[in-house]
Amino acid sequence: MNKNIILCGVGGQGTILASRLIAAAAMNRNIPIRTAETIGMAQRGGSVFSHLRLGSGVHSPLIAKGEADLIIGFEPGEAVRLLPFLKKDGTVVVSSRPVMPVSAMIGNSSYDPEAMIGYLKENVKNLIIVDADRAARDLGSYKTLNVVLLGAALKSGELMLTKEDLEQAVQEKVPGKFLELNRKALEWSR
Repeated sequence: MNKNIILCGVGGQGTILASRLIAAAAMNRNIPIRTAETIGMAQRGGSVFSHLRLGSGVHSPLIAKGEADLIIGFEPGEAVRLLPFLKKDGTVVVSSRPVMPVSAMIGNSSYDPEAMIGYLKENVKNLIIVDADRAARDLGSYKTLNVVLLGAALKSGELMLTKEDLEQAVQEKVPGKFLELNRKALEWSR
């Protein structure tokens, strides 16, 4: 069994760390994984995305349009932008909290996050919307959004991993002073 997963957001949201947590969890379970990510724009507040392909027989890290089983959107507009990659009955886990990408700020385009969420509701059969503001209030930090979204993705059943797999990856990849907060974040959406 293979899974194609795309993570997308805006630089600074923890998209790259989340993709590395999934990759570490997969490797710990001896699940073959291929990844590709954009990291240059992360430092500039631009669009960031990662392709993750889990399972045997995967030779390329890039996911073709219409082939993603799961899109984890850290930002609603970025989830809409990458929606063409989602397969017909795929799942989208998306944060409700908008973060306007630099590309929208410098262009003449309008950015309406409520319209983005509405578009996802109309076009995605399997949609999980995570209330990022509530998570931040409950957990005391927006910096755990990446792990909150991974918890919601676990709940969707599309990650091909278990809670224990992700807990171990968090233990390995997150600095000690943030471990307990990230454990709570993983539980929050479940």
